[in-house]
Amino acid sequence: ILLLRACLALLAMPIHVLALVGLWQPFCRKVFFPSFCERFSAVYERKAKKQKQELFRNLPDFRSASGELNLLEIGTGCGTNFQFYPPGCKVTCTDINPGFQQSLLKNMGKNQHVSYERFLVAAGDALHEVPSASMDAVVCTLVLCSVPDVSSILKEVLRVLRPGGAFYFLEHVAAERSSWKHFWQQVLYPTWKLVFDGCSITKETWKALEEANFSELHLQRTTVAMPWTPIQPHVIGYAVK
Repeated sequence: ILLLRACLALLAMPIHVLALVGLWQPFCRKVFFPSFCERFSAVYERKAKKQKQELFRNLPDFRSASGELNLLEIGTGCGTNFQFYPPGCKVTCTDINPGFQQSLLKNMGKNQHVSYERFLVAAGDALHEVPSASMDAVVCTLVLCSVPDVSSILKEVLRVLRPGGAFYFLEHVAAERSSWKHFWQQVLYPTWKLVFDGCSITKETWKALEEANFSELHLQRTTVAMPWTPIQPHVIGYAVK
């Protein structure tokens, strides 16, 4: 594994050099990663569309007593989840990276069946502007792979959710440890994380979800058909406060 990691690092040497002098991360966050995500999401959404349709099918069940559905999305990115939200849903968007603004506005224009409340530039573990118990649902897809501490995100999720509210997730995770997929995830991990703005392909995210203080957890393992990539294994589901 170490030898293959070294070979891969040599191939990506220019990026490693830029990272060493502090130039890669600003370029990655402002230019490369938003541009990559816009192109990648077009492919990913086709592959994961049926799974997302099934995931969000019961979102209307979590409307508040007033009939409203106030939803917070952590790591909104390009806004690819908007199409799956029910009509009239009130969405608060958050992302730590403001570089997604152009593609986000494009998807807002395409999905006017929902109401967009506001956009917050904030990390998922620092949602100070969102009042406690103010959300009926929280959504997080392909975000937990990039955060340093998944548990701190889940604590904020539980804080902003009202009792009986739901947290929806779809995240790529580490493959089974005895598999070739896991072997190649180990090989690719350091360079992949550098190139793709902190994205980890070896996280066992389901453990943090199981340990969080949810009253119900509906979690399934699934595979998104992304051949020749290390991000095929996923966990999908929702948890209730």
